[in-house]
Amino acid sequence: MFLTCRGLSAAALLLLLSCLSYAAGAELADKLRDDSELSQFYSLLEQNPVANSTLALRSCTIFVPTNEAFQRHTGTTHVLYHITTAAFNKDQLPNSVSSDMEGNPPLFITKNRNGDIFVNNARIIPSLSVELTNREGKRQVMHIIDEVLDPLTTLSTAQVQITNPDALEFMQKADLLNIGESRLRTYRNQVLMAKKESLFQAAGAHTFLIPIDDGFKVATRSSLVDAKVIDGHVIPNTVIFTAASRHDDPKTSAAFEDLLKVTVSFFKQKDGKMYFKSNTLVGDAKHAEGVVLAEIVKANIPVKNGVVHLIQRPLMIIDSTVTQFLQEDSKNGALRKFYEAIMDNGGAVLDDINNLSEVTILAPSNEAWNATSINNILRDRKKMIEILNMHIIKDRLNVEKIRQKNANLIAQVPTLNNHTFLYFNVQGEGADAHITVEGGGVNATVVQPDVAQTNGFVHIIDRVLGVPHTTVLGKLESDPMMSDTYKMGQFSNFNDQLNNTQRRFTYFVPRDKGWQKTELDSPSAHKKLFMRDFAYHSKAILERHLAIADRVFTMSDLVKMSQQTDNVVLPTFRDSLQIRVDEEAGRYVITWNYKKINVYRPDVECTNGIIHVIDYPLLEEKDVVVSGGSYLTESSICITLANLIMITVAKFLN
Repeated sequence: MFLTCRGLSAAALLLLLSCLSYAAGAELADKLRDDSELSQFYSLLEQNPVANSTLALRSCTIFVPTNEAFQRHTGTTHVLYHITTAAFNKDQLPNSVSSDMEGNPPLFITKNRNGDIFVNNARIIPSLSVELTNREGKRQVMHIIDEVLDPLTTLSTAQVQITNPDALEFMQKADLLNIGESRLRTYRNQVLMAKKESLFQAAGAHTFLIPIDDGFKVATRSSLVDAKVIDGHVIPNTVIFTAASRHDDPKTSAAFEDLLKVTVSFFKQKDGKMYFKSNTLVGDAKHAEGVVLAEIVKANIPVKNGVVHLIQRPLMIIDSTVTQFLQEDSKNGALRKFYEAIMDNGGAVLDDINNLSEVTILAPSNEAWNATSINNILRDRKKMIEILNMHIIKDRLNVEKIRQKNANLIAQVPTLNNHTFLYFNVQGEGADAHITVEGGGVNATVVQPDVAQTNGFVHIIDRVLGVPHTTVLGKLESDPMMSDTYKMGQFSNFNDQLNNTQRRFTYFVPRDKGWQKTELDSPSAHKKLFMRDFAYHSKAILERHLAIADRVFTMSDLVKMSQQTDNVVLPTFRDSLQIRVDEEAGRYVITWNYKKINVYRPDVECTNGIIHVIDYPLLEEKDVVVSGGSYLTESSICITLANLIMITVAKFLN
């Protein structure tokens, strides 16, 4: 009996150990099963015998998409593409790992500068990774990812299975692969003619940009795809998956040598559209310098030796005029709304562009047209045509030429809109250059410069010029050309009124260089103007520059008014401003107190008024008297008054 009990106890202990061992072996599956956020992947895993066998018997790393990732995903999910038969925690992940799917297609690992880790285009959620050991003693790691991994697969109608092709085989057998409706025959033929097959067979991890057939509708375009252009579509030794990559981070293409230097970068617009762009930094007789944009048609296609992106048109090739570029882009491109604005207002602006032998366009992005301030003028055709013409320059201006103009001062460039100039400012060098342009009171940033065309350039900007979005105060505060006037107005609280949207201001604002000229003419007076003790004088001077009425006065208004009378009288806060405005050699000139003052920037529109930037302040010698002790500062007055009071009190007490 005793022996029997001992035998039963041993059997029970063995059973218990067996159960514990089983629990440990099933732990990873249990974690998947018990996590409601991973239920969809677990359901697929349960149905896959190879995956279950791997979990039971082998070391592995499993990349598990969340349920939210499945909600965004369409198509078949390939469980084995999410598993590799070696265990890697986040720190151990190499640049690529072989998946357990048939043919063992690789998964590419990218670590970005923020510390995020990506598997192909899916980000590993760092706090959710788990490392366990199964009942066979095999180490296993589970990483949770935010996107379902999509391998390259063969069409169900294909007679042969294509597993793990390299980029060349991908192009050669593209018609048999699940890549949508796009065809690659034209570009593939050019690759074969140029004998560049080895570029697409190279071992390693590269990025291949392949233009689809629709991008070769221009009859002569395919003939321009030579060996160097093909090199410019490959980024060697770097895989760029769109979610994992930095925007506007230029990478050296295979076309980067002494006589030809081409970089390629990726960027994404706010509307979700993604683009690659080539920038030919150093060109030659066949390959012009400049930027070419191509929208991504299908992104992130993994192949044996890297990743493929299908793009709308070939990079590097500059074979369209500015007009043709806008028309090509009109369907669904980065400047679709700019083109629509032109056509909605009769299309005459496009004809004007087409008639220019050299032209530069400052084209607002699609997002720029979403500003609510634009809705108020969309139906005003005359105003819209003026605004559109403000974005057109009758010259070829790339960033380098703008920089040359900007060498010693803010570059001032005339536009197609009569009497309207754009003012460029360039800071920084190369890829770090920050370019702004001001026109009609709006300051915009150039988000994509130097999109090259045969007869000029297109620069994409982030605002529509000429459509004000800030008050007079906001403009004064943000514009570097008006900073001195802004500082002077702060001393005496003069600026406070300039945010009032119930009034209409016409402000003649001296630019900073104008105030600097007063320093040469009267150094002592200039110094006092920017001292708080002289705020009363500063305020009185600024009041002279500010007309307050129920309307604004543009420069053309003032010219017409001056033609009817010798002096135009404008109401100011305390008195009135009497001036005359004439147009001389295409520029406006103000006459005030027998002085002629040039208007440097007319008609800077704001939501509650208009600013005219002038070359010199409306200043008289008597405005700030500082010689001979004839003027006492506020602090001196206070001291003098205090002394007088003390003397009076002393006399009274005596």
